[in-house]
Amino acid sequence: MSKPAPTARSSYPHFLAITTRWMDNDVYGHVNNVVYYSYFDTVVNEYLIRTGVLDFERGATIGLVAETHCNYFAPLVFPDRVDAGLRVSRLGTSSVRYEVGLFKEGDEHAAAQGHFVHVYVDRVTRRPVSLPDGLRAALEPLNVATDQAAD
Repeated sequence: MSKPAPTARSSYPHFLAITTRWMDNDVYGHVNNVVYYSYFDTVVNEYLIRTGVLDFERGATIGLVAETHCNYFAPLVFPDRVDAGLRVSRLGTSSVRYEVGLFKEGDEHAAAQGHFVHVYVDRVTRRPVSLPDGLRAALEPLNVATDQAAD
């Protein structure tokens, strides 16, 4: 399996600036790998909340993470500002594949990039449900896929 090349900023339609914190660094002097996943989660949920499709307290439908992956290309360190780019590469029947690029402020290519898949389920039964129309509409501007397969 070959490692992908870092993506360019222009590959992402939405960005969120995230300021690194002192505690994000590990003993090796760079942001610890687990923190990158926190940044992924932050940019996705910020977008969903901002577009009005995530009510994490009372919403009938919730997204559960079913898969994650990250490739690292260059270190991020405190006190960097990270620009988290977001796009959607797959809108399924009950799942969404979000792709995230993490860019050091001013850099054209990602320091890290990856994805995670949300499977949308009923909050109570935890059984998969079809993506609500409002969620699908909110994600469409981020959708970079050329075809969409069913789940």
